[in-house]
Amino acid sequence: MPPHSMDDRRRWLALMVLCLGVLMIVLDTTIVNVALPLIREDLGFSETSLVWVVNAYMLSFGGFLLLGGRLGDLYGHRRLFLHGITLFTLASLACGLSNSQALLVAARAVQGLGGAVVSAVALSLIMNLFTEPAERAKAMGVYGFVCAGGGSIGVLLGGLLTGALSWHWIFLVNLPIGVAVYALCTALLPDARGHAAGERLDVGGAVTVTAALMLAVYAIVNGNEAGWTSTQTLSLLGVSLVLMAIFLFIESRVQHPLMPLRLFRLRNVSTANVIGVLWAAAMFAWFFISALYLQLVLGSTPMQVGLAFLPANLIMAAFSLGLSARLVMRFGNRGPLSFGLLLAAAGLALFARAPVDGSFVVDVLPGMTLLGIGAGMALNPLLLVAMSDVSPSESGLASGVVNTAFMMGGALGLAVLASVAAARTGNLLMAGISTPVALTAGYQSAFLVGAIFAVVAAVLGAVLLRGRAQAAGSMTRA
Repeated sequence: MPPHSMDDRRRWLALMVLCLGVLMIVLDTTIVNVALPLIREDLGFSETSLVWVVNAYMLSFGGFLLLGGRLGDLYGHRRLFLHGITLFTLASLACGLSNSQALLVAARAVQGLGGAVVSAVALSLIMNLFTEPAERAKAMGVYGFVCAGGGSIGVLLGGLLTGALSWHWIFLVNLPIGVAVYALCTALLPDARGHAAGERLDVGGAVTVTAALMLAVYAIVNGNEAGWTSTQTLSLLGVSLVLMAIFLFIESRVQHPLMPLRLFRLRNVSTANVIGVLWAAAMFAWFFISALYLQLVLGSTPMQVGLAFLPANLIMAAFSLGLSARLVMRFGNRGPLSFGLLLAAAGLALFARAPVDGSFVVDVLPGMTLLGIGAGMALNPLLLVAMSDVSPSESGLASGVVNTAFMMGGALGLAVLASVAAARTGNLLMAGISTPVALTAGYQSAFLVGAIFAVVAAVLGAVLLRGRAQAAGSMTRA
């Protein structure tokens, strides 16, 4: 049954179910942040190894996004979506029952794999369900709202479940949602062959790029403990670079590449991806490190941390549901993107001066508000720029590439900034400074580096992106 023959009500129901599946994935990037100190205490993680509870998820998620989208093209999007939901739900069960560091980190990595497949395929399914431009724009607005609003729901739900029950429940809550999404998708989504059925899968490309990125992050996360110039760190980074070179060689030769390199000859596409990496590095640092600052320095409960993130996430959601599109129509992509990134940088700079005895209203809320406005303003134009020069037949691939840039920027940025914070804190503790003061100084250093990332991204956007005519054109087409 072709997608356009589905009756209207059924299509919108299918969209809601797809968005529920995506929401579950988005939740799991932020829901964990609130529970991190409790997980650290319970399972005995160190400050730097704690990053792996987030990074194991982010890395396998980012590593498998391109592959997930490609598998959907080959074997059918509905089938892959259902496989992804099943894998994610089972991994959530394993996370919830974890009683050791190794089991939790391994289960988080499998969760990331399931999440990558769901995210990569959901967008294609929505594009296939809604072929009319006006309807598609509305559907993408709902999808964008779920992606932006999911962050705030995750932090709030994380605070609520951790405070009322235990950290295990932030994972177990996925079980009923996963079962419901699977059942409803089976009933509502049309089963169709993949667009690229019969083509070969670029296995070499998938293996090399995933391994390269994982080794790089592993080297960075352990940089503090092993030493930045140690044989371990340098050899891991060396192997990672060699694997990345092999990946690029494979992509230039293979008939059906995982990531066609010609995309990066398009200036807006490559600039948008570099900005995506830098911005994600700054944003994930904000989520991760401010949650630690609120709990370990200011002594907030998990629930209070959840509420602290609410203003920023509500602002982001409001922008994604309409304000951002209006700004792009009025000013093009370049202005709102660069200005939004500068506002986010200012928010991070405010956090970089947050003191040991800080208060929520004076030291946390202003930074959170600026970050919310900045992120909300920049997200839509960044995605539009990433897609603006690409032919419609490659729009799914381009969205996979920019998603990968986001996830990798987040994982690498988090590794770098957690290492910066840990190094500064460690030096001060050795000098006999008290723990709260040493922790605060470490977090301040990390926020400052995050602010620099955001400023560099804003400057790149202002200098390298092409003008607004194309931007307005791509908006009216959407």
